[in-house]
Amino acid sequence: MKNYTITVNGNVYEVTVEEGTGSVAAPAAVAAPKAAPAAPKAAPKSAGTGSVKVAAPMPGKILKVNVSAGQAVKKGDVLVVLEAMKMENEIVAPQDGTIASVDTSAGTSVESGDVLVSLN
Repeated sequence: MKNYTITVNGNVYEVTVEEGTGSVAAPAAVAAPKAAPAAPKAAPKSAGTGSVKVAAPMPGKILKVNVSAGQAVKKGDVLVVLEAMKMENEIVAPQDGTIASVDTSAGTSVESGDVLVSLN
């Protein structure tokens, strides 16, 4: 076995490496540095007032909101444009209806599952 001290992004790790036989073995225990305290989680966003909730399918940033409360929409109409992983994703109406509430705005960061729009 060989012991090494490795620095990654300013964090120092003590690792022990066993000489192998060419087969894959379970990794040896590694002493991890103390993790920084987690950022406080934001309060949950409004759940909307309509009976049909349109939620973010992935985390990202809202680029554009195409609807407003009271507006009639058809199934497939683009409600919101969400940027995730450098791609623009169109969030569409799952059915015909009227916008009951818009629970986001352009420039807002959202998490997967956050309600963006609700329909009646």
